[in-house]
Amino acid sequence: MTTLQQTLNKRVSLRGIGLHSGAETRVTISPAPADTGIVFQARGGKIKLRALVDTVVDSTNATTLGVNGTRIRMVEHLMAALAGLGLDNAHIEVDGGEVPAADGSSEPFVSLLRAAGRVTLEAWRRPLVVTHPLRVGDDSRWLEVEPSDAFRISYILDHRHPAVGTQVMEYTPSEDDFVRDLAPARTYGFLHDVTALRDRGLALGGSLDNAIVIGEDGPLNPLRFRDEFVRHKVLDLVGDLALLGRPLIGHVRGRNGGHALNAELVSAIEREFEPRPLPARAALTPRAGLVPAPA
Repeated sequence: MTTLQQTLNKRVSLRGIGLHSGAETRVTISPAPADTGIVFQARGGKIKLRALVDTVVDSTNATTLGVNGTRIRMVEHLMAALAGLGLDNAHIEVDGGEVPAADGSSEPFVSLLRAAGRVTLEAWRRPLVVTHPLRVGDDSRWLEVEPSDAFRISYILDHRHPAVGTQVMEYTPSEDDFVRDLAPARTYGFLHDVTALRDRGLALGGSLDNAIVIGEDGPLNPLRFRDEFVRHKVLDLVGDLALLGRPLIGHVRGRNGGHALNAELVSAIEREFEPRPLPARAALTPRAGLVPAPA
């Protein structure tokens, strides 16, 4: 991955149904200058929400950003796609207060962003380097990060339902690995939880078209991977870790996490570690100039 920041080459849009709201929604992703980061904005609104953990207002079954009453829900799959493709800067406009569910994975966003192309910006990335171990959670659900020379994830998912069982994934990301192994993994839920979720105003747009539904005897729709459930957990973690606003250099290990625990880890990392000092060559003044992206 290049050490220079990147953004999209052109504006792209995707329309669909919100997984939780059940309403039609649309997301429009546009290029942004260097050092902008990822910024969300409700269509027609003036408030801009930087995609950072400080703007997370709800982690119940999805990651929701909010500032002064403006809310944008279900950002994690799009954030994972941006991170997996190495896109550091983008302006994202959302109709309807929720990013479209698409098929429940990051794959449609990956296709959209790849179609947009990308450009490299004349500004250095500022990685956040883990220098000592850090852990959040308890004995059954936990996340930890330790020093490493690169970003990687080791994850265990345990569930009493035999369709899930124990699944393990080791992930050292490259763009090709992300596109092939993580992006297609869909969100999932259990049929017996649907009524309770909908009573809480969640999963109103959920269907077999945008989620794996697990019944008493197993999934009601075909799996894309034998271990698709743990792959989706890692996908969500990649999207939530992107709320650091900079690349992470460290080894993340986890067991049975979720969006709330992901956000807790990101907050702890942000408090604990300082950004790595920039090399001398990075003393050039960052600017929004564009240079051709590497092939």
